[in-house]
Amino acid sequence: MALQGTRGRKRFWLFLLTLLGASFTLLLGNVLAQDEPETIPSPLYSERVPFGEAFIHYMDTGEADLPLVIFIHGTPGSWGNFRHFMQYPSLRRVARMVSLDRPGFGKSNAGELVLTLEEQAAAIKPLLDLNRSDKKTILVGHSLGGPIAARVAMDYPSRIDGIFLVAPTLDPELERTKWYQALGRMTLIRWMVPQALSKANKELKNLRQELRDMLPLWENIDAETIVLQGGKDPLVDPGNADFVSRMLPEERLEVWFHEEISHFIPWKQPELMVEGILQLIEK
Repeated sequence: MALQGTRGRKRFWLFLLTLLGASFTLLLGNVLAQDEPETIPSPLYSERVPFGEAFIHYMDTGEADLPLVIFIHGTPGSWGNFRHFMQYPSLRRVARMVSLDRPGFGKSNAGELVLTLEEQAAAIKPLLDLNRSDKKTILVGHSLGGPIAARVAMDYPSRIDGIFLVAPTLDPELERTKWYQALGRMTLIRWMVPQALSKANKELKNLRQELRDMLPLWENIDAETIVLQGGKDPLVDPGNADFVSRMLPEERLEVWFHEEISHFIPWKQPELMVEGILQLIEK
């Protein structure tokens, strides 16, 4: 019994350290995004579109007659996860860029979460209407934003020309509830968890089943696709890249696997994402 108690205390403190580490990583990511030295400030416009009885907030920059690039953040997160990409001269010259707050995050939907990937895709659909040119629409999804981008391409295939999946969670058999996620749902622990991480926990609770429900829909995707995955990702199993290779035809798919990179690619290897976005626009 004493041994079990010791193990329980160790797991509890590890859980708290995990939460602190995740919070610090998210804060650091936003700081890095704002201080990116190779970017040039450009006008960013705060806009919103209706979604049900609420709305989706997004930031917008670029000329309306350019290809449209939509950034979709993971969980937790906000439009600011991609702020630095919206300042890159190489992207600003060739694309209109939109980065949204997904429902329940940032300024969207009055704090109410949307818990199915189908509804998440429906929330993004009004943003597709921002493309009033005859040029491409590209989706960029990081982490949980990856399966959401894929679901948009499944549900609205004629509207999407390219998807860039960065460290995405896609294979239902590789999606497992981590012990600290289960612990974080306990009533006695929940009050100590930062609100953003509590929301993330709720979004991930049924993700495995959501990914299973998507399996028959992969054949709907008609967009050029790039998957960028790191071999040292502590949050998403690197095997997800192999899963996409099994689900999409190779003539429309490129998998960029880098053994030495981790999950936080938008902040640590942004140049790889810029390269992928430009390729999808030009292809």
